Amino acid sequence: MNQLMNNNANPTAASASSSRDNPCFSSDPTVATLNVFADDAHSYHLPYAQFLYAEMIPNPALEREPDAPPQKLLLCFAAAEVTVLGSGLKSLERAIQKYELKFVKSADRRYAAALKTHVAAVTITFTKENV
Repeated sequence: MNQLMNNNANPTAASASSSRDNPCFSSDPTVATLNVFADDAHSYHLPYAQFLYAEMIPNPALEREPDAPPQKLLLCFAAAEVTVLGSGLKSLERAIQKYELKFVKSADRRYAAALKTHVAAVTITFTKENV
């Protein structure tokens, strides 16, 4: 399995609290793919036609690390699993439910207090060998 992780992307602006101005994600009702920024050099477009399910759980790392992001959102596609760690991830869950989540990427922890939805880390794991 290939795995890439992004946990410190440098957003251009992170001062606003609305999703429109959030550097971690954006919504658009006309998108056909989710753009996942796995690190500064790689981004992947996962087609909504291959979306299988999403699962929101408390982050299990909280037991070992009190400063870990509190939520974990797993987005499963036919060829990849995207793990999003952060806080306020209900916004992402609602957007993926409507197939409107345009992109997801992490933002530096220093922006967490200013954002209703903060993505601390994004990991993509490919589930098929020939991807």
